[in-house]
Amino acid sequence: MLRRRPPIIIDIEASGFGPAGYPIEIGVALDNGTKYCSLIAPAPGWTHWDPDAEKLHRVTRDVLRAHGKPIPEVARKFNALLADRTAYSDGWVVDRTWLDQLFFAAGIPRAFSLSQIELILTEPQMEIWHATKDALVAEMGERRHRASFDAYVVQETWERTWHATTEGKVAAR
Repeated sequence: MLRRRPPIIIDIEASGFGPAGYPIEIGVALDNGTKYCSLIAPAPGWTHWDPDAEKLHRVTRDVLRAHGKPIPEVARKFNALLADRTAYSDGWVVDRTWLDQLFFAAGIPRAFSLSQIELILTEPQMEIWHATKDALVAEMGERRHRASFDAYVVQETWERTWHATTEGKVAAR
């Protein structure tokens, strides 16, 4: 019997929440348990910076300048990790925009798909999603709000809701 693997999850942190924001960090939780994350050096035209976004992700402009990788390098790495596969996001509307922005700036086509996590959730999973995620975050204690960690939290929430609902652990209504 084949073991079911969890979905691949992507999360992206950005310089701001509005249309002027750009991706500053991308992380992935792969279906084999591996996690990968990279800070992204801003493109020359990427200048917007929202202090409220910085308070959330805690990545300063100086850290980004010092440790951000070139956009084409980040895009190639994610193409290599995810080629011909589908990754999922719980913030698809914004993550898709930032992912497209990253690959456009890199000048290379994206070799993988990004889809909404909701498309692979059952109704019973959706019913317990937020409570499960909140319990998981509380169990893990204070952690940094960073892309690969956030991707892991979504993946683990999917796992826990899948097991709870598939194994009949959800009480009948």
